[in-house]
Amino acid sequence: MSTSTVEAPATSGKSAAYYQRRALIQTSARATLTRRRSVALSIRLLFGACTVLTLIPLVFLIAYVTKRGIGALSVAFFTHTPTPEGIPGGGISNAIIGSLVINGLALVIAMPIGLLVALFLIERRGPIANAIRFGADILSGLPSILIGLFAYAVIVVHTHFSAYSASVALAVLMLPIMIRGNEEAMRTVPNELWEAGLALGARQSRVVRSVVVRGAIPGLVTANLLALARAVGETAPLLFTAIGSQIFSLSLNQPMNAIPIVIYQDGTTAFKDLQQDAWGAAFVLMVGVLLLSVVGRLFAARLTRKSR
Repeated sequence: MSTSTVEAPATSGKSAAYYQRRALIQTSARATLTRRRSVALSIRLLFGACTVLTLIPLVFLIAYVTKRGIGALSVAFFTHTPTPEGIPGGGISNAIIGSLVINGLALVIAMPIGLLVALFLIERRGPIANAIRFGADILSGLPSILIGLFAYAVIVVHTHFSAYSASVALAVLMLPIMIRGNEEAMRTVPNELWEAGLALGARQSRVVRSVVVRGAIPGLVTANLLALARAVGETAPLLFTAIGSQIFSLSLNQPMNAIPIVIYQDGTTAFKDLQQDAWGAAFVLMVGVLLLSVVGRLFAARLTRKSR
């Protein structure tokens, strides 16, 4: 009897304190609700304005290039080779094929190297791995003209201008993006998959190759396509290596034309017809890069759904 009499006030006191704190919190929340809503609205408006400011240059660029370049498009523009100034009917078929060949070979060169280096960074820790990461970060920030000079000094000076020297230069340009992108893609694989593979008795290298790489395929595809999109529009490395050509050629050991070279050379001339061809080539390059980015993201999203 005496025990219940002693515990009741304690319980009652605890409940009273609880309700007092609850009432204080509710009062404070009501008092600051208007301010918090105003701050949240201001932040949303600020981010919305930043998004619009970011999209304005992109929309303006797309609209301007489309306006200037779409008039140059025709069947002959895609099927004929360039003609001398003043002669109508010229096209950029050799530049389109040249861009596909040069960038395709660069992708073939850079993809396995980037994947192997990323696998090494995943499996190994220490000063060597840190040095490779630091080197990749530095290389990704170098101007493309320096990479073109490097390819010129290492390859062109000892041989001659060629398509494969341009592919080597673009592969060097793509490598740091691929290395860092592949590494980050593989690090997004859940730890449960790593632990499950190790629990089955497999070595870490085997787990990385058979489990982690398979789970990171969407991210790997995205990283490689982003690197390719970066290299497609580069002009300086091509001027030091492929140098351009007015004829149609598929020989990797000879100079080869490409869309960025056409834009640079025809866009800086005083002839209106060549300037129109340059704007048409710029439009084709812009559409190609946009399609490459969209297709890459859709493909990566589809692979992600399948992996789940």
